[in-house]
Amino acid sequence: MTPQYLFYIIITILCVNFLKDQVLSFLNAQHFNDAFPEELNDVYEEKDYLKSQAYKKTNYKLSVLSSSFSIVVTVLFFFLNGFALLDAYVREWTSNEILQTLYFVGILIIGSSLLTSPFSYYKTFVIEEKFGFNKMTKTLFFTDLIKSGLLTVILGGGILALITYFYQQTGSSFWMYTWLLIALFSVVMNLFYTSLIVPLFNKQTLLEAGELKTALEKYSTENGFQLDNIFVIDGSKRSTKANAYFSGLGPKKRIVLYDTLLNDLNTEEIVAVFAHEVGHFKKKHILYNFFITTLLTGCTLYILSLLIANPILAASLKIDIPSFHIGLIVFSILYSPISEFTGLVMHSVSRKFEYQADNYAKTTSNPEALITSLKKLSKNSLSNLTPHKATVFMYYSHPTLKQRINNLRK
Repeated sequence: MTPQYLFYIIITILCVNFLKDQVLSFLNAQHFNDAFPEELNDVYEEKDYLKSQAYKKTNYKLSVLSSSFSIVVTVLFFFLNGFALLDAYVREWTSNEILQTLYFVGILIIGSSLLTSPFSYYKTFVIEEKFGFNKMTKTLFFTDLIKSGLLTVILGGGILALITYFYQQTGSSFWMYTWLLIALFSVVMNLFYTSLIVPLFNKQTLLEAGELKTALEKYSTENGFQLDNIFVIDGSKRSTKANAYFSGLGPKKRIVLYDTLLNDLNTEEIVAVFAHEVGHFKKKHILYNFFITTLLTGCTLYILSLLIANPILAASLKIDIPSFHIGLIVFSILYSPISEFTGLVMHSVSRKFEYQADNYAKTTSNPEALITSLKKLSKNSLSNLTPHKATVFMYYSHPTLKQRINNLRK
């Protein structure tokens, strides 16, 4: 295989991925005006339904614009030898290979952020504002950007530096050390994410004593769930959309409820949502996800170790000197068809886990309360109730609202 042939394979993969996403988005958009299934007739009133249609169409248009802009800039960067120019630049700056990798990847991330941030800004302060979701101030928006950037530099940069060091010291065996590093990092994040990372962006407080806390404690006792603390997060400072999640492993497990959830749902409905989250814990879904993701990461790193030293990867981008960072960029694109397939598998597993958590909630709490809570949350976020089947298959980590209701009532 010649470098030029590999170059056009890379461009083809990028364009096919873009076209695939556009076709699926278009098919999904054709269902925005579909009549509701009978099970969902009571989710929206007519004015809310019209609002949800407008919200979906507006987001679709922005998505087409932003993704089209992204693919044009990316393809131009390839054809104008942007990677070769950037590689030459960082080599003039430093001869240290670890620093070369950090500078190269860092400049790409900064450039990407500068190009995509205007779309994110428009979505937040125009679209989300127009439809009544946004609660974020411009100061908070830019503060979040800065904090996220610093976290990327500290955590992402540190991990990338270590991986590059492993490659320098061990050659093709670097994948084993990298695999161990990523696995350990994942464990640490599972254990301490809500106590170390979340406080940088949100305030978490213990749920106050009262009817809700009493009901949740009673449910936990009756179902053998060790409940230490329930936290409420101030999600309302960014959006009116509600959520709840479970994180942690072993004694570090934590249930977090958005304050918007407490405003949208009554006590019985929140207990049902809580029961769903407990179901994930009882069914060991966090552990299963961790092991599946770790296994896939190991396979990916092994394949990377077989290809990264091949000089054709650098030559395909008209770069004479092979390097770890160039191999990483080219491999990430060549591997994307495989990662697309593994993503499908993970989404399928995730939808199965959601059914299992719903079934647990169905048998340990009031299933109708869970149904009404799902309907309220869908209504308040103007969710798409009639997505195209292909979109659900490719992208949805949760079953559709109709599917979940049918499962809860069967």
